[in-house]
Amino acid sequence: MTNAMASITPFFASARRGGLRLAALLALALTFVLQSAVALAEGIETNGARLVASEDGYRVEAEFDIRFNPGLEEAVNRGVALYFVVEFSLSKPRWYWFDEKPVQLSQTYKITYTPLLRQYRLSSGSAYQNFTRLEDLVRALSRLRGWTVAEKNALRKPGEYEAAIRLRLDTAQLPKPFQLNAVASRDWNLASDWYRWTVQP
Repeated sequence: MTNAMASITPFFASARRGGLRLAALLALALTFVLQSAVALAEGIETNGARLVASEDGYRVEAEFDIRFNPGLEEAVNRGVALYFVVEFSLSKPRWYWFDEKPVQLSQTYKITYTPLLRQYRLSSGSAYQNFTRLEDLVRALSRLRGWTVAEKNALRKPGEYEAAIRLRLDTAQLPKPFQLNAVASRDWNLASDWYRWTVQP
């Protein structure tokens, strides 16, 4: 009986060690899955855009899906100003030469936080809007409306035009220490791909 118990004890000890190793591997795999999910959940995507004719000319409207990572949220809450740039271009394809680009514009939005007032501000030029929650500010930034990008005669030539738009975090306007972080870390490289569509005037 003693010999039987002696032979069984190492078996259970080995099984226990194997179970712990398996649990550790599963925990490590789960960590990688969660990190991948967080990485996929961050960034900027363009859900849609269009060019609208008006009395003043042509206005661009766009919808973005902006997802801040925890590092950016913490930076804002610590008082670091973030600058987002919307870039728009309108080109006329030419088979015999480079595309003609009658319109190339950009517009900058600034995000700031005042801890004393517990208030976020989204500003562009002299215009601004205040928010009590960062989520509401990001939602407002996600909806681009009323930006006049071209005069009426800008699309005077017949045929199709190609419009393109994107939104990105301007890391060049960050404080110097954060610019260094932006070079070394993906957390600060927040930008959408160019969203392109055809315009028929």
